[in-house]
Amino acid sequence: MAKVDFQYRRPARLLHWAMAVLVIAMIAAGVLMIRPDLNRSLSNALFLFHKNVGIAVFLLLILRALYRWRHPPAGLPDDLPGWQRRAAGLSHGSLYALLLIMPVAGYIRVKAGGFPIESLDALGAPSLVPRSEALAETAKTVHYFAGIALGAVIAVHIAAAAYHGLVRRDGVVSRMWPPFAGRGG
Repeated sequence: MAKVDFQYRRPARLLHWAMAVLVIAMIAAGVLMIRPDLNRSLSNALFLFHKNVGIAVFLLLILRALYRWRHPPAGLPDDLPGWQRRAAGLSHGSLYALLLIMPVAGYIRVKAGGFPIESLDALGAPSLVPRSEALAETAKTVHYFAGIALGAVIAVHIAAAAYHGLVRRDGVVSRMWPPFAGRGG
C-alpha cells in the first residue's frame, strides 16, 4: 500500500478545520433552532448565530476555493482503486457545491422573507433579493434538503477519513491533520 507523504499547506488545513467546526456548529444550531419545544430566547439566539455564521462560512468557502485554485492538492495514493478516486472527487465536489448552496439558499430565504441578517445589515449591505413569500418558501425547501444532503456527505467524508486512517493507514488523513501542522503559505 503506497503512503502519501504530501501534507496540505497550513492555510489549507486551517481553512478546512475552521470550516469543519463552523459547519458542524451550524448543523447543530439549525436542527435545534426549529424545535417547537425550545425556549424562545434560545431559539432566537440560535437563529442569530446560524444566519451570521452562515455569512462567515460563505466567505471562508470563497477564500478556500480561491486558495485551492492557486494551490491544488497532490494526488491520492497510486494504489487507490479507481472507484475510490471517483468517489473522493464526487464527495469533495459535493461538499463544495452544498457549502455554496446552503448559505445562498439561507440568504434568499431570510431576505425574501423580510428578516434581517444582522452582520450584513450592520455593514449597510442592501438586500440582493426582493421580498417574496413564494421565493422564501422555495429557498427554505432548498436549504432544508441541501442540509440533509450536506449531513450525509459529511458523514461519508468522515467515514472515508476513518477508513484511510484506521484501515488503509496510507497517510491520506495526515495530509490534513493536525490542523496547525504542515508547510506554511
